[in-house]
Amino acid sequence: MPPNAKSEADAKPDEEPAPESATQLESVDQKLEETHHSRFRELDKQEQESAAEEAAAAESQRIAQVETTTRSATTEAQESTTTSLPVIKKIEHAGEVVTEAIAERTGLPTWGVVAIIILVFLVVFGIIFFCVRRFLKKRRTKDGKGKKGVDMKSVQLLGSAYKEKPDMEELTENAEEGDEEDKQSEQKLGRLNFKLEYDFNSNSLAVTVIQAEELPALDMGGTSDPYVKVYLLPDKKKKFETKVHRKTLSPVFNETFTFKSLPYADAMNKTLVFAIFDFDRFSKHDQIGEVKVPLCTIDLAQTIEEWRDLVSVEGEGGQEKLGDICFSLRYVPTAGKLTVVILEAKNLKKMDVGGLSDPYVKIAIMQNGKRLKKKKTSIKKCTLNPYYNESFSFEVPFEQIQKICLVVTVVDYDRIGTSEPIGRCILGCMGTGTELRHWSDMLASPRRPIAQWHTLKDPEETDEILKNMK
Repeated sequence: MPPNAKSEADAKPDEEPAPESATQLESVDQKLEETHHSRFRELDKQEQESAAEEAAAAESQRIAQVETTTRSATTEAQESTTTSLPVIKKIEHAGEVVTEAIAERTGLPTWGVVAIIILVFLVVFGIIFFCVRRFLKKRRTKDGKGKKGVDMKSVQLLGSAYKEKPDMEELTENAEEGDEEDKQSEQKLGRLNFKLEYDFNSNSLAVTVIQAEELPALDMGGTSDPYVKVYLLPDKKKKFETKVHRKTLSPVFNETFTFKSLPYADAMNKTLVFAIFDFDRFSKHDQIGEVKVPLCTIDLAQTIEEWRDLVSVEGEGGQEKLGDICFSLRYVPTAGKLTVVILEAKNLKKMDVGGLSDPYVKIAIMQNGKRLKKKKTSIKKCTLNPYYNESFSFEVPFEQIQKICLVVTVVDYDRIGTSEPIGRCILGCMGTGTELRHWSDMLASPRRPIAQWHTLKDPEETDEILKNMK
């Protein structure tokens, strides 16, 4: 063999190991990469497993907490039920013991005792409910007092009577116009129709109150309850009153009154007065107006019939300032019992030096001028508005009730001198006007108390009326 061939043969085995080393390096690198990847995968798996274990541990802790809370709640409920059950059993046992004890003492069966206890509880509950409801009603009425609706009629009446105050310039510039308006307002009180007839043979004056028109409305309903007083000035000894006409502004009276023993010469010095009042049962009667007729200005030889406008009251006029008294009357026909309750008086005349009075009330039953029975109230010191509320009873048979007179007199007590009468009211057979109306209302409503205010009259005038009873 040639030497070159050997060298090539020797060289080939030397060249072949090179590629093997490269492949080995590649395989080593791959193994290293695979080991790295496997390690990373193992780390990821470990991390995931640790996270899963932590989540499982947290869930197990939550489940344990829920179980503990539910167990505590159930144990508490069981404890509460176990504690409440003995209390209820104790109450039931105590109730049974009480009912059995009551049943033994009263001799009633247990069901009867239980029924009585239930009724008592119901009654007590009903009373409490009624009281609470009544209290709430009162509170509502008190709260709602200021929320009531306005009465349009009263507003209209007030609006018609109200006049806006003019400015000072208008007063100075239109003074004469103001006087004319005052005259017109005076003429709005209404008119009165009357008739006068004088008899020279008997020296008597017959006065007929015929009717009135266009009277002002003094009541809230837009009407009035007018009546007329007729008397002579200056003595005012004898007064007549017409009947009260309810809820009208144009009453028709047609009532005649006679002033006897009135010589013609004396008549010329007197003034005939027609005073129209609005009747009110529970307060003082308001005077609407009056008509004054001086008899010297007319011809009494002829029958006079005319209309005259009412004028507002000037000075004392026809107003009586003796005061007012309120009392109630009640009559029982079957028992023959008359009950008089003196309630109160107001605006009494000042009789003492200090400007006050010491009033008390005398009640007398009279027949044919004789005093049958009398009683009196207590004395109220230093007052012009006394309050009594004292009751007095009289035995009056039904056959005599139309023949008697009830005389109510307000007297000023005087410890040193004699007690002076302030004013008086006469009811019964000699009563007139509002007194007669009160008496007739009492007889028309037996067994029922009828209260009313009365204006006190002059004691001298009533003395003459009592003398005429004989």
